[in-house]
Amino acid sequence: MNRRSALLVLALAALLAACGSGSSKSTTVATKRTITVFAAASLTKAFTAEGKAFEASHPGLHVTFSFAGSPTLVAQIMQGAPASVLATADIFSIDQVKDKLSGAPVVFAHNQLAIVTAKGNPLKITTLAGLAKPGLKVVLAGPTVPVGKAAAKALKAAHVTVTPVSLEDAVTGVGTKVRLGEADAGIAYVTDLVGSDVGSQVGGVPLPGTTTSLAIGAVKGSNNPHDADAFIGYVQSAEGRKVLMSYGFT
Repeated sequence: MNRRSALLVLALAALLAACGSGSSKSTTVATKRTITVFAAASLTKAFTAEGKAFEASHPGLHVTFSFAGSPTLVAQIMQGAPASVLATADIFSIDQVKDKLSGAPVVFAHNQLAIVTAKGNPLKITTLAGLAKPGLKVVLAGPTVPVGKAAAKALKAAHVTVTPVSLEDAVTGVGTKVRLGEADAGIAYVTDLVGSDVGSQVGGVPLPGTTTSLAIGAVKGSNNPHDADAFIGYVQSAEGRKVLMSYGFT
């Protein structure tokens, strides 16, 4: 083989090696999968834990979360926000975007209303009637927020009228206002007493007969529909249910 032929062979070998390297890199990139889960604010701690456990059993998959009030999430989905999964604090909210889902939404957990007070409940507020005490500063979620609608329904059934000092756009705002002393009490969820960062800094009592239902569904057009369905399945599995229950859901 002359010198010119040898150089051509070496150049061809280098080119083939470069192509092989590029192919390997593309394969590596392709294995990195992501799903984006839009979830109600009340699920922040529980779904963060769910996500870590799910990732551990699905190598190469990363779950990102966007937590907010259910009406906010629904509005974002309507505007075409890129989400793989939507989980709301009530059935009504997810029903607003049924046409954006790849299948019928399912109920995956239940919550319960609770009166949230300062730590130790110094004012001894244990019933809805107690929220009507003169001079008491009460905070509620807004009328379109699931916990706000449930609270309004409970107050009406108990024939109790309160004038809130604030209407929050997510349940997390209720506990925060009480924790900061900007309100004496509010109506949130049992999970805000058990499974949130605020829970260790406030007090309160559950309200019997106020069970609420949370729903979940896969969003159409997801870049990874198989993994979106797998996440929903995990949340409903025995292991996923165990995680939810540890944060106060039933």
